[in-house]
Amino acid sequence: MVDIASQEQDKSIKLKSIAERQSISENYLEQIIAVLKGAGLVKSVRGAFGGYSLSCNPDEISIRSILELLEGSLYPVECLSSDDKTACGTGSCRNCVTKPVWEKMYKSMNDVLDGIMLSDLVKDYNEILKVEVN
Repeated sequence: MVDIASQEQDKSIKLKSIAERQSISENYLEQIIAVLKGAGLVKSVRGAFGGYSLSCNPDEISIRSILELLEGSLYPVECLSSDDKTACGTGSCRNCVTKPVWEKMYKSMNDVLDGIMLSDLVKDYNEILKVEVN
C-alpha cells in the first residue's frame, strides 16, 4: 500500500515493479492485492498502461484498517474476541486478573494504529528514499 500510494497520483503501478522494489514474490503480492481490491482500497486498470492504484486518498486509510484486512483480528488473546466466557479455558472471565491488561493493551494498540494513516507512512517512506539517493 505504501509503495502504491507513494507513486504519482492517477498512475497505475504494475505488480511486477512493486514486487521488485519491495523484494517480495509477485505471486504473494497478487494474493494481497486481491484482498485489498476486494475491500475497495485499490483499483485495477487493464491494458498496456494498466496496473493498480489507490481507490481513495491515503489520508483516509488507517494502518489499523489495512492490518485487520490482511491479518485478521488483532486481538492479543482469544477471550477478547468472543462473548464465550470460557474461551481461554478457565471457565470464568470474572476471576481473570490478566484480561484487563489485555484489554488495555488492545485499546492502546488500536488507538495508535487508528492514529497512523497511510499518508504518514508514505511521508516516512519518501524521506527514506531521499536519504538513500543522497
